[in-house]
Amino acid sequence: MTSKAPRSANLRGSLWMVAAMAGFAVEDMFLKSVTAHIPLGQALLIFGLAGTAFFAVLTKGAGETLLHPALLSRPLLIRSSFEVAGRLFYSLAVALTPLSTASAILQATPLVVVAGAALLFGERVGWRRWAAITVGFAGVLLILRPGVEGFTLLSLVTVAGMLGFAGRDLATRAAPPALSNRQLGLIGMAMLAVAGAIILAVTGGARMPDPRALALLAGMTVFGIFAYNALTLAMRTGEVSVVTPFRYTRLVFAMLIGILVFHERPDALTLAGSALIVASGLYTLTRSRRA
Repeated sequence: MTSKAPRSANLRGSLWMVAAMAGFAVEDMFLKSVTAHIPLGQALLIFGLAGTAFFAVLTKGAGETLLHPALLSRPLLIRSSFEVAGRLFYSLAVALTPLSTASAILQATPLVVVAGAALLFGERVGWRRWAAITVGFAGVLLILRPGVEGFTLLSLVTVAGMLGFAGRDLATRAAPPALSNRQLGLIGMAMLAVAGAIILAVTGGARMPDPRALALLAGMTVFGIFAYNALTLAMRTGEVSVVTPFRYTRLVFAMLIGILVFHERPDALTLAGSALIVASGLYTLTRSRRA
């Protein structure tokens, strides 16, 4: 793809990104629902194994090796560690805290990636983007409200998940280019299974899923795989700077699901913090494109 994608490609890429974010929000809904029937670790383990099998078929179908030597390279091992941490803590946050709150804090991930790229890779970030990053983190604090009534340590689990995903995205930049998106998807789903196994080893309680749990697991797997593939299509179809801002639609979908399905009622501070995070993220992406 050229550096300047046609308008139609950017439109298709943006639509794929919106579809991906809707898919991820629905995946979270199924995950939160299925934990009423089986342990969270068991749900993640089953989902991760199903996703691994799916990407293994795609990888073999494309004539690529499943166990590429680059998978054991230092950048990939670091990426995998962050992937496990992100998956583990964010899944715990979805299961144990309001979906709207967990999704709102997750939206700070691009801000952490920009800050990390400046500190670790020496990328130039001007004072305007640093100011926007600070505003975004202030939005996270509004949602968390540390030191005041209503603050819960469980909210910090979401922050840990967000930092894990940011670390994964930063490590992906250093990933060997020889690996395809299918191979990265394969290792990503395998790490999800590892995260599930860790949680299950700590909590125990695995049991045979009943028909409702199986249906929820199937829904989570279908929408999760769809969302991952839609995200890949989005990033390959349009310009990254045009398509990426549509990641924030995930917050809209999550809040709608939280209100309609789980009867959550985000308060004024949560909504204000969410608005600050999204606004600062969009501004940071816009400044990045200009730079």
